Amino acid sequence: MFRAKALIAFSFLASVYGQQVGTQQAENHPKLTSQHCTKSGGCTTAQTSVVLDANWRWLHTTSGFTNCYTGNTWDASLCPDPATCAKNCALDGADYSGTYGITSTGDALTLKFVTGSNVGSRVYLLQDDSTYQLFKLKNQEFSFDVDMSNLGCGLNGAVYLVQMDKDGGMSKFTTNKAGAKYGTGYCDSQCPHDIKFINGEANILGWNGTSANSGSGQYGTCCSEMDIWEANSNAAAYTPHVCSASGQTRCQGTQCGDGDNRYGGICDKDGCDFNSFRMGDQTFLGKGKTVDTGRKFTIVTQFVTADGTASGALSEIRRLYVQDGKVIQNSKVNIPGIDPVNSITDNFCVQQKQAFGDKNYFGTLGGMAKMGQALDAGMVLALSVWDDYAASMLWLDSSYPPDKATSAPGVTRGPCPASGGKPADVESQQGSASVTYSNIRFGDIDSTYSTTGGGNTGGGTPPTTSSGSTPTSGSGTVAQWGQCGGIGYSGPTACVSPFTCHVLNDYYSQCY
Repeated sequence: MFRAKALIAFSFLASVYGQQVGTQQAENHPKLTSQHCTKSGGCTTAQTSVVLDANWRWLHTTSGFTNCYTGNTWDASLCPDPATCAKNCALDGADYSGTYGITSTGDALTLKFVTGSNVGSRVYLLQDDSTYQLFKLKNQEFSFDVDMSNLGCGLNGAVYLVQMDKDGGMSKFTTNKAGAKYGTGYCDSQCPHDIKFINGEANILGWNGTSANSGSGQYGTCCSEMDIWEANSNAAAYTPHVCSASGQTRCQGTQCGDGDNRYGGICDKDGCDFNSFRMGDQTFLGKGKTVDTGRKFTIVTQFVTADGTASGALSEIRRLYVQDGKVIQNSKVNIPGIDPVNSITDNFCVQQKQAFGDKNYFGTLGGMAKMGQALDAGMVLALSVWDDYAASMLWLDSSYPPDKATSAPGVTRGPCPASGGKPADVESQQGSASVTYSNIRFGDIDSTYSTTGGGNTGGGTPPTTSSGSTPTSGSGTVAQWGQCGGIGYSGPTACVSPFTCHVLNDYYSQCY
């Protein structure tokens, strides 16, 4: 939303992209286990791993060490045209920890922000050494733990899904010899232009490597995107973005939605976001708040369908948190003109866009139904840490857009100062920052989390709930956040109006 996903690094080792495979550095993928969970059978561990995005890798001649790309410039002799460049240049393996600050242990992945001359990183979850793990999450949930306590203003620790090809485009484009093993094939809803190879060809026309959206002849690479988590210790958002095209699609000109044509391209760049601070609750998420970002916690995202089946239409995207043994329901909207909900639906998006004076391009391009189609097809998991050269991360943690009064509805998204996210300052002052993602799980709704740090297998202790206050009940009705059902429960089952009883798992139902 409101940004380019370009993650810019400053050494040639960390800013190049290719399709042939080099032999100077062995490619060894850091192991990162994940789990698939069911309510009936518990969680099963998969021996998955991660791969570095190809845009960070060393690109050199296939027969030697000469750089095909240095600084922000292509070598004209090696890359006179896109096809020749792909033939002449090789993409090499990565020193994950030494060059990029990427380490993993068991189910935990740590991404350092600055390592030497490298800034930021982006990795993808692999099913095996040459294939991305595809997530089909309708009527399912996705959860993970995060420690982002030292990510300050202007930084973004992002976990999101994009509709990339499972093999990185290797089977579609004959000039791509590297594939998913080397992190090729990236796309997202911003249709980034700074991806150096798209569709197996060097993205040379109109090239300007310092800008994510520059050059009238330059290509972009687009696809639907589900931002499960974009956050630092001050603010967070989850946001679906859709595209009219299905899967990774190369764009050019007006298709890319650049500049004044933002709402004429094939993708919804704004998305439909739920940011608790922006939605009117400034005490919900942050250090020392209801969800305390100063410590590790669990994030659960549920993709609910209209008929409760995997084949039904996607109707709602819910969010809850688990911290200190408590399930914390997402904050409720407190904005005039928007219903007091705590999840994303088509109706929420319509009301939000109207209340904030924004264009509902999400709805124009198909809304939740279109997002559901991307989830049906399968999406690739990206995990990253980055700073923002396009908008200084103001769209996430400060006031945005800058030309609107901070008192206008929807402008204030977090507590950070407008000057706090400039990349030069962030990189010099927060170079030691890092984020750790762990305990990645997906499966049946209410199967991936519990109050003891393990997966809920349907037979554990019912969760304690929290909304910043103590649940109460009386006169045969249950107040908001109170228990209203579940196996072994004998108390009242009717909720105080306007709340209704929701089944969280077989052992616990809750009023909200």
